[in-house]
Amino acid sequence: MMDKQRAKEIAASPVMANVTYNGDQIYIQNVDEEKETARVYILNRPEDEIDVALKSLTEH
Repeated sequence: MMDKQRAKEIAASPVMANVTYNGDQIYIQNVDEEKETARVYILNRPEDEIDVALKSLTEH
């Protein structure tokens, strides 16, 4: 489960973090703190942006 603050740090960082959603490596675009979700896309499908629960993200 990813912490809100950590997700925000990753989204703001220019350095690519190793974060996965359901086993797929993703890029975090932004974080909605109220809803505890993140707007992400899977690296090999950048055209498919999705909103996911922070608790479903894993940092490796």
